[in-house]
Amino acid sequence: MTVPAPRVRRRPSVPGRVLPLLLALALVAPLGLLFALAEGNTSDDHDLATRERLGVRYLRALGPLTDALVMAQSTAVAGAPVSRTALDAAIEQVAQVDDAVGDELRSHDRWAGLRAKLEGLPDRGLADPEAAYAAYGEANDLLLALYRKVRESSGLVRDPKPDSFFLQDGISGDLPTATVLAARLADLVRLAPAQPAAQRTRTGLELAELRAAAFGPANDLVADLRAAVDSSESTDLGANVLTPLDAYQRSLEAFTAAGGGRAAPKPDQLTAAGLTAQAAAKQLRAVILDQLDTLLEERLDALDRDRLLTRIAAGVAVALLLGLAVTLFRRPADANRPAPAEIALPPAARPDPAAATQDSDRLPVGVGAGAEAERWRPFDAAR
Repeated sequence: MTVPAPRVRRRPSVPGRVLPLLLALALVAPLGLLFALAEGNTSDDHDLATRERLGVRYLRALGPLTDALVMAQSTAVAGAPVSRTALDAAIEQVAQVDDAVGDELRSHDRWAGLRAKLEGLPDRGLADPEAAYAAYGEANDLLLALYRKVRESSGLVRDPKPDSFFLQDGISGDLPTATVLAARLADLVRLAPAQPAAQRTRTGLELAELRAAAFGPANDLVADLRAAVDSSESTDLGANVLTPLDAYQRSLEAFTAAGGGRAAPKPDQLTAAGLTAQAAAKQLRAVILDQLDTLLEERLDALDRDRLLTRIAAGVAVALLLGLAVTLFRRPADANRPAPAEIALPPAARPDPAAATQDSDRLPVGVGAGAEAERWRPFDAAR
């Protein structure tokens, strides 16, 4: 007679154990590639926005320098003593910003050349006003070149969003150019009456060129700001920008009327209109820089959130795939569990039917079948 015995099951083959792991790795690989691409794009956008904020910081320091320089130029061309207090303070402010962020923006060389030119400007009106006009004109050209350098090296010129792109185009290109050229136009109008008759024809042509050059960037600035408001999803941009923009447009119209319709406008009238336009431009500059910096800061916050969500999603996906691989790779729980099999019992443990019959004959009446069944129950249970 036989009873159940442990039966050893065969281990899974090596291909059967490795295949689930290879499948999980095949799924992890494209997920890893997608994560790497997303992480790279997010990092690039984050770095660009960070550099752009450095550019905004530099532009904020260049604004007071622009105002002080054009004011000193007008004073010098008029033959009056130039107070360098405002100019020196603006120079020091730009120097501090250049020391802080000049390495990232690669602006040290440009600023060094401009600073040397600014510190060499006379603090008194020159005997020859045209010499003062030329000296300050060279300094203004270097200033505009520094504007372009900051705009390019900070990445503002490559800003991917329409609203922030139009804002940076206006604040780093149109507005400083319009301010410098408008002041230059007013100064040249002041110089024109004192020039010899032989030079008036050339001066008249230069005035016509300056009018077009000065009013063109100013009109471009208005178009840029309106385009920024129209393309922006921010509800605050229009409310904050349009009011100072309207004031700037009114001052621009007054300046245009004073300097555009006649060959030789009155210098005092044009100077007064230029000062009004400069004050409006100063107010508008502060608003544009604040709004541009706010848009960049919001973009950085959004990029940080996207990066966090991407990393969380990638971690969850990898954990799920690894869990699936472990589940498939691990052997079933009953792989080593005993299975029923036939085992031969030793002769001493085998029951004797004849002895069982004799024992049942000696049982009392009424006990036979039931007692016999009770007697063999442990043995049956063992089977």
